[in-house]
Amino acid sequence: MATKSLKARQNALSNTQRQLDILSSGLFQDGTLPTFEEKIKAHQLDAILPKTLQILQINLGYMCNQVCAHCHVDAGPDRKEMMLDQTLEDCLSVMRNNSIETVDLTGGAPEMHPKFRWFVEQIRAQTTVKEIIVRSNLTIIMANKKYHDLPIFFAKHKVHVVSSLPFYKRNKTDRQRGSGVFDQSIKALLKLNEVGYGKVHSSLELDLVYNPAGAFLPGDQQSLENDFKIALKEDFDIDFNQLFTITNLPISRFLDYLIVSENYEEYMHTLVDAFNPLAAENVMCTNTLSVSWEGYLYDCDFNQMLELKVDSDHQHIRDFNLNALEKRKIHLSQHCYGCTAGAGSSCQGSIA
Repeated sequence: MATKSLKARQNALSNTQRQLDILSSGLFQDGTLPTFEEKIKAHQLDAILPKTLQILQINLGYMCNQVCAHCHVDAGPDRKEMMLDQTLEDCLSVMRNNSIETVDLTGGAPEMHPKFRWFVEQIRAQTTVKEIIVRSNLTIIMANKKYHDLPIFFAKHKVHVVSSLPFYKRNKTDRQRGSGVFDQSIKALLKLNEVGYGKVHSSLELDLVYNPAGAFLPGDQQSLENDFKIALKEDFDIDFNQLFTITNLPISRFLDYLIVSENYEEYMHTLVDAFNPLAAENVMCTNTLSVSWEGYLYDCDFNQMLELKVDSDHQHIRDFNLNALEKRKIHLSQHCYGCTAGAGSSCQGSIA
C-alpha cells in the first residue's frame, strides 16, 4: 500500500510539472503570448504584491463524492488525502494569534473530513474569525444520512454556504457534474432554504457558483444571477443571495480538456485578449493565503494545484509568520490570466 501511495504521489508531481511546462511553453504555433508579468508591465500597473491578509483558505482534503469534469483539484471518491489533526490544530493556532477575518473551507468536499464539524466548532469557540465559509457541492448533503443534518449544523454556527451549481437546468448541470447531480442539488438547496438560508431578512447566507461548461468566459455576473434567481424561484421555489461567476483556469482536468479538444491555444488567446487592468489590481492572491491538506502555504488554491509554494522561508502553517508572508513575492504564471480576464475572477466571483 505504501508503494502504491508513493507511486500516486510521484504521478501527481509528474503531472504538475507537465502542466507547468505547458503553461510556460504555450504550445502556440503563431508565436508565444506575453507572459503575465510582461502584460502587467505593458499596462504600467504596479507589481502584484500582498496586502493585509484577510482570508485563510483551507483545503481539508481531496476526497469528494463527485468527479466533476473541470475540477481544478482533481477531487473524487478515490482521493484519500486528508488534513491531519495536528495540521488542523496548527491552523487554529494561526487563527488565534492573528487577525483573520474569514476562513474559507474547501476540498474536495470539505464536509467529508471526519473532523469537519469539530473544526468549525473550534473556530467559533477559540478564535475571533468573523466569517466561516464552506464550499459545498450541495450533493454531499443528500449523499448519506450522516450528512442530512448539515444545513442545521451550518445554521447553528452561522456558516456562510457557497454552493456550486453549474446551471439552473438539469441537462447542463448533469453533463458537467454527472447524472442525477442537478436533482440532488435542488433537494439540498430546498433543505438549506428550510432552515433560513438565502431567505429575505435572514442572516444565513447562501451563494451559488457558476463556471462555464466549455472553453469560454462566463457571462455578466449580475445578468446570470438574475436568470438563476428567476428560474430557480419559478421552477422550485428556491431562494439564494448571490451568484458568483468563476473563470475556468487552464490547469488540472480543465487543461487536459483544452488539450484533448484542441482548444488550448484559442482559450489562452481569449484570456489574454480579455485582460482587464482593473481586475489585475484586485486579484485574490493579494489578500488570501491558501493552505493545502498537508499544511503548506500557497498564494492561491490554483498555485496549490501547481505545487507553487509561497516564496518565503515560512512555507508551512506550523511556521506561520505574518510579517514575513506579507513581504513575499507572489508567484505569477500564465494561468493568472484567468483571474484577470473580463470582469475578473476570484473565489468571491467577479472582481472588476
